[in-house]
Amino acid sequence: MSELLGTGVGRGVAHGPVLRMADPLGEPSTAPLEGSADDAKQAVHDALAVVADDLNKRGQLAGGDAQAVLEAQALMAQDPTLLDDVHARIDGGTNPERAVFEAFGQFRDLLVGMGGYMGERAADLDDVAQRIVAKLRGVPAPGVPESDTPFVLVARDLAPADTALLDLDKVLALVTRDGGPTSHTAILARAKGITAIVGVTGADALVDGTHVVVDAAAGTVVTDPSAELVADVDQRIAERLAAAAAPLTAGALADGHTVPLLANLGSPADAAGAVALGAEGVGLFRTEFLFLDAPQAPTVEQQTESYRQLLEAFPGKKVVVRALDAGADKPLPFLTDKDEENPALGRRGLRALRNKEQVLRDQLTALAQADAATEADLWVMAPMVADAEETEYFVGLARELGIRTAGVMAEVPSLALMAEQVFANADFVSIGTNDLTQYTMAADRMLGTVASYQDPWHPAVLRLVAQLGAAGADAGKAVGICGEAAADPLLAVVLVGLGATTLSMTPAALADVRAELGKHTLDQAREMAKAALAASTAAAAKTAAAAAHAA
Repeated sequence: MSELLGTGVGRGVAHGPVLRMADPLGEPSTAPLEGSADDAKQAVHDALAVVADDLNKRGQLAGGDAQAVLEAQALMAQDPTLLDDVHARIDGGTNPERAVFEAFGQFRDLLVGMGGYMGERAADLDDVAQRIVAKLRGVPAPGVPESDTPFVLVARDLAPADTALLDLDKVLALVTRDGGPTSHTAILARAKGITAIVGVTGADALVDGTHVVVDAAAGTVVTDPSAELVADVDQRIAERLAAAAAPLTAGALADGHTVPLLANLGSPADAAGAVALGAEGVGLFRTEFLFLDAPQAPTVEQQTESYRQLLEAFPGKKVVVRALDAGADKPLPFLTDKDEENPALGRRGLRALRNKEQVLRDQLTALAQADAATEADLWVMAPMVADAEETEYFVGLARELGIRTAGVMAEVPSLALMAEQVFANADFVSIGTNDLTQYTMAADRMLGTVASYQDPWHPAVLRLVAQLGAAGADAGKAVGICGEAAADPLLAVVLVGLGATTLSMTPAALADVRAELGKHTLDQAREMAKAALAASTAAAAKTAAAAAHAA
């Protein structure tokens, strides 16, 4: 029995035999072009069209986050710059397979050199290139292996097109050698509730048939587990299944202290699924889907219709909408600056909206109109807010344009340090733990090489949450959590102990968090929080909180 370490996605656990994904297609031949360049270019054009169409169809079948990912891949397949490069290589005498391989490879190297979010998109580009080359060769593209029995899928990395349509009756868990916490494999696995560990050192050594335990909560892959460990895993699986099948109830601690459990959503189409999983409302609605890949901002009328669809799915319930969060990994030509050297620290979020205020005014107007036409309880918040002055600006503008409840996101440490002044104007604060951790620890959350720093259990992050919780309690105002930290059941209890009044997460995590909250009283949650705050590292904080619970 040996143990491999990686970054866990979610809280799941599974065990079963390994089945490896086939290696990529071999490198195309360097033989010179045969036949006419025009025929070769037409063959590439046809292959690109077929691959793009297939990716779009897979996206439509998958829906949700997966659809957006696959549609982005389809756009990669039709990128005119890449196509021009392929054509130029063919005109220079390169055969079409090799031309695709070299053009996509050069672009891939560019993305890797950029690092961060763009670096993690390199695997997506590789997948597109493989599919095009396979089409040119007339062979199937590499994909998930078929099996009559359930298995643990092991791969170098998993393409979005494969992750999106995994047969969850057969794939027990995912283990990948590459990828970080924000790779598309991780994003889609989290959204689908798949037990997964990415960035596993030593994953290449796992061979077909090896029995493994995949523990996402611990971030471990254990080979040849003992009978006792397998029995423990089976018990944990049974407990999770029981929690998922339990009657849907409102989020609450063991002593009856209510903690509304809300959903993070990226499209109105995701609302019904969230409600079915027990979401009591929406704690974070990302509006970027309306703006990304658009040459200009959608009209007030277009936005109003989308917001109305969302609000109608939650009559009488809280729906927290985040104003457009553009910049950094989500640049928009009509809003954000070009060629910033460090866009994560540049003009993003509210900074970008304030610079192009009409975009913000139109969005707030559309939200107010949708609110007036529905019965949901609409709350609107600004992203990337740094201090009390920016809070006063946003809240004032929101109220001017008809928003009844306006607040801000706490993603920058400075906002937490100014919490009392912030609550003087804001109706609420919602803590985005992903970015708050990134900026507190000075570690790019999109970069796998510093993934170990991206841990919301770190006492520095928890202390900022505690400051916001205390200030919110003093002001009598809500303090929500809408980052991935809320999806960690044990950490969710600690966050409530630190003063969080609501928790919002990917819908797949709702059952686990609801069950964990029901095991603790508010006093116990506060004791766990106190123990975590006194620790010196993220790992020690987690251990201390668990020990306080056990005591």
